[in-house]
Amino acid sequence: MVHPPLAATALLLVASPFIGSFLGTLAYRMPRGRSALGGRSACPACGVTLGPADLLPVLGYAWRGGRCGQCGVPISRDYPAIELAALAAAVWAVMVLPGWQGWAVCVLGWFLIALAAIDLRHFLLPDTLTLSLVTLGLALSVLGILAPGLAWPVQPVDAAGGALLGFAVLTVVGMVYRGLRGRSGIGLGDAKLLAAAGAWAGWQGLPGVVLIAALSALAFAGARGAWTRRLPRSGDPVPFGPYLALGTWLVVLYGPMAFGF
Repeated sequence: MVHPPLAATALLLVASPFIGSFLGTLAYRMPRGRSALGGRSACPACGVTLGPADLLPVLGYAWRGGRCGQCGVPISRDYPAIELAALAAAVWAVMVLPGWQGWAVCVLGWFLIALAAIDLRHFLLPDTLTLSLVTLGLALSVLGILAPGLAWPVQPVDAAGGALLGFAVLTVVGMVYRGLRGRSGIGLGDAKLLAAAGAWAGWQGLPGVVLIAALSALAFAGARGAWTRRLPRSGDPVPFGPYLALGTWLVVLYGPMAFGF
């Protein structure tokens, strides 16, 4: 296996919070139809352009006391949370998967963080991100054919089968739900995200992804119900993307779950 130089890995970790800052901007702008690459960052309330100190990941937020230095309006805590999550994902990935595979999974983690943040806010999983993840997963699976020293543990046929099966399963479940309940329950964005999980983990990893996603969603709903002292109702909207992202992350890092049948 090809191992990146230690200095390069250290640089990756230093850059991770800055990448998280970009992910926070992406999560804010993309659902609003704005490019994350165009225009300087500004306060959403008063429009003042942020300076270099404001843009320092986590530290800029702390330095301003979590408020805009011009108008004093509170800045969303999502920004430092996403920056720290990007760093945590990078550290986690390179510790579990040393070598270039850890770097690849860093990229997966950053995509999943952005998708989870957008879905939590807007109940939306943009095609630009989910389909890019599908493409990257499929590309990794064929990389070993072109460069044997960079072989990915998932074979191309398993990655392609996983992508197709992941999309088909949730698409069918969504259609059945709509037919029974008369309303949407699972969107095509969830199906495309599960397709991305299959492309990265292979069809063998899909049962684990779905199980982790379902159990974590139920656990969160139960914890929120206990905290608010209100039982969840069947019509309450639930973003499933963050739980699919968690399942995808764990299965890609640690491999498919073993089920003893």
